[in-house]
Amino acid sequence: MSTLATILNTLVVILAVLLIALILVQPSKSGGGFGSAFGGLGESVFGAQAMSHLSKLTVWCISIFFVLTLASAIVAGHMQSADTSVVEESSIAMAASEAEKPAAEAAKPAETAAEASAAAEEKPASETQN
Repeated sequence: MSTLATILNTLVVILAVLLIALILVQPSKSGGGFGSAFGGLGESVFGAQAMSHLSKLTVWCISIFFVLTLASAIVAGHMQSADTSVVEESSIAMAASEAEKPAAEAAKPAETAAEASAAAEEKPASETQN
């Protein structure tokens, strides 16, 4: 599973870099920005229909990016449920100690009553009246 997660994450990063480049090359609606800084690079490479081709490519890349990101999240969720985390181990240990508490608490009243009677017998009469 970890190789699948690695492959998906690598594809997401590559696609993110490609999307950044595609968006920066496109000319903006207002005429300014990074698109104009590249001197119409998209139009010279792709021809007169550059805007429609770049827009279509951007939409396809964004769609693939969302699908890969969703797949990566699903794989990560399955990997996490398969592994036992430290928090889960501590909660299991706490549940086990909670299960042992009733038996220990049942024995406590007899012990505390015996200790209280022994303590009362040990104290002199002058200390018990205070």
